[in-house]
Amino acid sequence: MNNAPKVKIGIVAVSRDCFPESLSVNRRKALIDAYTAKYDAADIYECPICIVESEIHMVQALEDIKAAGCNALVVYLGNFGPEISETLLAKHFEGPKMFIAAAEESQNDLVQGRGDAYCGMLNASYNLQLRNIRAYIPEYPVGDAEDCADMIHDFVPIARAVIGLSDLKIISFGPRPLNFLACNAPIKQLYNLGVEIEENSELDLFEAFNKHEGDPRIPEVVADMENDLGCGNKKPEILAKLAQYELTLKDWIRDHKGYRKYVAIAGKCWPAFQTQFGFVPCYVNGRLTAQGIPVSCEVDIYGCLSEFIGTLVSDDVVTLLDINNSVPKDMYKESIEGKFDYKHTDTFMGFHCGNTASCKLSFHEMKYQMIMARSLPIEVTNGTLEGDLVPGNITFYRLQSTADNILRAYIAEGEVLPVATKSFGGIGVFAIKEMGRFYRHVLIEKGYPHHGAVMFGHYGKALYEVLKLIGVQTSEIGYNQPADVRYPSENPF
Repeated sequence: MNNAPKVKIGIVAVSRDCFPESLSVNRRKALIDAYTAKYDAADIYECPICIVESEIHMVQALEDIKAAGCNALVVYLGNFGPEISETLLAKHFEGPKMFIAAAEESQNDLVQGRGDAYCGMLNASYNLQLRNIRAYIPEYPVGDAEDCADMIHDFVPIARAVIGLSDLKIISFGPRPLNFLACNAPIKQLYNLGVEIEENSELDLFEAFNKHEGDPRIPEVVADMENDLGCGNKKPEILAKLAQYELTLKDWIRDHKGYRKYVAIAGKCWPAFQTQFGFVPCYVNGRLTAQGIPVSCEVDIYGCLSEFIGTLVSDDVVTLLDINNSVPKDMYKESIEGKFDYKHTDTFMGFHCGNTASCKLSFHEMKYQMIMARSLPIEVTNGTLEGDLVPGNITFYRLQSTADNILRAYIAEGEVLPVATKSFGGIGVFAIKEMGRFYRHVLIEKGYPHHGAVMFGHYGKALYEVLKLIGVQTSEIGYNQPADVRYPSENPF
């Protein structure tokens, strides 16, 4: 299924009527040319109907970009701009919006060619605050055509995430497992974000699974799994059941997404899942996540919400891991110290039973779930995909409604090191600068659960802007402070 929006940005230029309209006309043309020369022209739509100077122009432009199918807006100040009309345009446009301003092009044209958009951006931002409008404004929102084209390109993944959240339904199965209060967060904030949630019993899921027994599509899915697993197909006897489960989830999505366009799943996986279904769902969770349908473990609703956001921001496969165990000192000394610029306390292992997609593992094998098999027959714990994560840059993050019903988030950029984990499950040796302090003064102190979502690359800048746009207060967005910046609660001695 298509589980991500395609962003189409309407670019509307504005002009204050006491400035030459030609400034905005010519600068808009240069901006469009610069964007299409470097990026995908399908991302943007140039509103040709008018340069907005009045409220009437605002209505005309709004109708035009709606008719063109635009789901995001860029208000481009080619000169000072009409603060009322331009912010009314943002108010009445239903979707993410961005404001940028033109820089002066040349010292040889600072009389009739001076636009004063630098000044106009201040008035625009003040008017946005007066009208309680959330708009994306880049760190330095003034530039020439090439600069502004780059800013718009940076806006694409931000807009994609905001649009996706506005049409998302999270489907969950069952309550959180016993002794798993950490993932039992208030859902009120989902509705505040515009996200719908459908909560089901795992008994409903079990009934649907049984109805898929003998589904004629199962052999085709099994063949696809065999191709995906390759030489890692160590449990061929379980693939038919896993395929039956995958089809169950996909059909449930088809039948239950209702009027929403996008879906993510918070799934049950223990304690009774294994004995009743006869397998663990880890591999299927990873397969669907790789297909753009994030599935979290242990009915972690905000975990799957975080995965969905990460999928849209990165336009790539994500995973959900436990911030799990420390790196042994002897492993640090042998494989990390002197080879990578990290202290021992900067490192940890991110782990889950086997839900990471095969494309994000350096090697992979289908195995049984070792932890569960300590108290259950091995044959009912088959279905995990084990292997070390691919080394490279990562962004570890989570959006969470904490116990006090406040929307909070954390973001930390780092990397998976090319160090053998010598362990089990889907696992990697992670390194994040000042992780020890971040762990204590953000993760522990702010009440985050052990699950964190992972994007495979550095996407903190875009994710931070997404969080602001959806209403997370900047004071509630935690990140790993540099060594010379103290956390408010950190002991100064």
